[in-house]
Amino acid sequence: MKQVDSLMRYAISDKVFPGAVLLVARDDSIVFFEAYGYADIFSRRKMTIDTIFDLASLTKPLATTLAVMRLIQQRKLSLEQPLESILPCFKKTDKGQIKIRSLLCHNSGLPAYREYYYKLSKFPPDARRKALKSLVVKESMSHPIGKKVLYSDLGFMILGWVVETVSGKRLDHYVSDEIYRPLGIDSDRGLFFVDLNSKPITGRFAATEICLWRNILLDGVVHDENAYMVGGIAGHAGLFGSAGSLHILLSSLLSDFYGKPSISLFGKDLLHTFFKQQEGTDKALGFETPSLANSSCGDYFSKRSIGHLGFTGTSFWMDIKRNIIVILLTNRVHPSRENDRIKFFRPKAHNAVMDCLLNR
Repeated sequence: MKQVDSLMRYAISDKVFPGAVLLVARDDSIVFFEAYGYADIFSRRKMTIDTIFDLASLTKPLATTLAVMRLIQQRKLSLEQPLESILPCFKKTDKGQIKIRSLLCHNSGLPAYREYYYKLSKFPPDARRKALKSLVVKESMSHPIGKKVLYSDLGFMILGWVVETVSGKRLDHYVSDEIYRPLGIDSDRGLFFVDLNSKPITGRFAATEICLWRNILLDGVVHDENAYMVGGIAGHAGLFGSAGSLHILLSSLLSDFYGKPSISLFGKDLLHTFFKQQEGTDKALGFETPSLANSSCGDYFSKRSIGHLGFTGTSFWMDIKRNIIVILLTNRVHPSRENDRIKFFRPKAHNAVMDCLLNR
């Protein structure tokens, strides 16, 4: 893995990102696990393999989607259920007939993103979750249901509310109780949401952006503005975690997929359903699959792969066919989101990893 190590060091010196952690696993064994650069360029605090990252949109597959899967496993929810049968606020609206399946594969017809946080900031903190729900209910549809794939934060905001309504628990509590804790993942230092309405969590976080809107350097506080305004816990963003904890979770999914679980959280058939690429898209249910061209996972991951990216510079890719997991966590938005050089680096990094694994 000297080639991979050299590439990571070059990325630091070339200012692709201030710091990063790269974990590579194959056949249930970690074969590469290194930290690079700085977690905070101002304090000069170095990155370590235990650094906790704002995982941003990795929340979608690794918290919200897994929560939906768990509820389906428990026969409390189904993929074909329409929203109006679960959330009364969507009854008699143009969104009432959106099915859970459509929310997961981003063809619900909902818009991609809205800057709700400006409006939410005018409400007192304890009224913002209800206000956000009202704004989403009233939001205009971008397309008819099922007609176009458009990656949507709004769809996963809604899925978070679905999980909470069906389970009777807040999203962070449900995923911790039902998924992370049974796998032995620490709910304070492993995978967790930072509740902004509770006392601050102190830990070794990777700093993200100097937020001009909030006028602070974000360190252990959710980067996503809409998630921030509702207290840090949302279906589309808010999950924090370390690379090691992500590996425990992802390797558990692979074990369940192949019917070799030490702790079985999901049935094999259910995982096959969720990991399968949806016809005419580059999406699985809650996960991404490799794009035909310019995929972030490079050129060598098999078609039977799933993964996801996070805006803060985080990603994971899992080649199901070859039992390979690559977790690349960076703080590329530190100190500014204007640095988007990771787009060009990610495929190179994944190609270098796969070249080492497949040709040695």
